[in-house]
Amino acid sequence: MRARLAGALVSVLALTLTVTACGGGGTKAPAAATTTAANRVEPLTGTPEPDLPVTVASADGKKVTVSAARRIVPLSGSLSEIVFTLGLGDRVVARDITATFQQAAKLPVVTRNHDVSAESVLSLKPDLVLAEATTGPAAVQKAVPTHKDKPRVTFLYLRGSASVYLIGGKGSGATSLLEAAGAVDAGAESGLDKDFTAITTEALAKAAPDAILVMTKGLESVGGMDGLVKIPGVAQTPAGMNRRVVSIEDGVLLNYGPRTDQVLKSIVDQLYGDGDAK
Repeated sequence: MRARLAGALVSVLALTLTVTACGGGGTKAPAAATTTAANRVEPLTGTPEPDLPVTVASADGKKVTVSAARRIVPLSGSLSEIVFTLGLGDRVVARDITATFQQAAKLPVVTRNHDVSAESVLSLKPDLVLAEATTGPAAVQKAVPTHKDKPRVTFLYLRGSASVYLIGGKGSGATSLLEAAGAVDAGAESGLDKDFTAITTEALAKAAPDAILVMTKGLESVGGMDGLVKIPGVAQTPAGMNRRVVSIEDGVLLNYGPRTDQVLKSIVDQLYGDGDAK
C-alpha cells in the first residue's frame, strides 16, 4: 500500500497549474483577506474548474499525468489552506492534524505532520494526493523594522497535559520563520542539532533567549506565562526575567500556507512592539 501511495504523491505544482488554467470566468483577486482571528480561510471569488489532464513532476521526480481532481488529500495544513483558498475545498476528503481552520475541522485526520497513514489515505480513494517538497516563509521581510541587535528567540513546544516540554533546534521548522522576522533561532544557534530536545536548565542557559516563541494552546497547557516561568531554567533566561513571550495559534505557526504573512506580522508585532528600531 505504501508503494501505491508513493506513486500517488503529486507536487503542489499540479494543483497550481490546473487552477491557473481554469475555464469560465477565471479567478479574481481574493474576496477578502484570510482571517486568523476567526480561523477561517476565505476562498477566491468565482467557481474554479481545473483544466485537466495536465502532466507535472511527481514527488519521486517522474512525470505524472493528473486526469482528475475530484477527491483531494493534502498532506499538510499549508496545502489544505492553499486548496481551500483556491476555491476547491469541497473536493478535499481528508486533512493533516495541523489543518485546524474552520472549513477543514470536521474532515478525517490521515496525517500528523510527517507521519502519514497510508491505509487511511487509500481508504478514501483519492484521485489526487498533494505533498510538499519544501517549505519556507513568504518573502515578506519588508514588514520587519530595522534594529541594531537581532533578538534571540527560542521555540518551545509545550504540552503540559502530556508532560511534554521541548526546545526547538535545527529542523524544528521555526528557524526560517524567525530569520524572516529578523531574529535569531537561539536553540539552533546554540548548537541543538536535533529538531527537538527535552528542555533542560543547561540548554536554556546556553540558548539565552531574549524571547520565547510558543504555540497558543501549548502556553495555555502549562498555565500561561505564570506556568511557563515555573519550567526549570525559563525564569533564569532574559525572556523569562522580562516575561517576553511570542504566542501564535497552533494551526498556523509552522504551516507556511497562505496565512504566513499574517503569522510573520504577528511575530514582528510581538517582538518589536510598535515597530520602532531597537
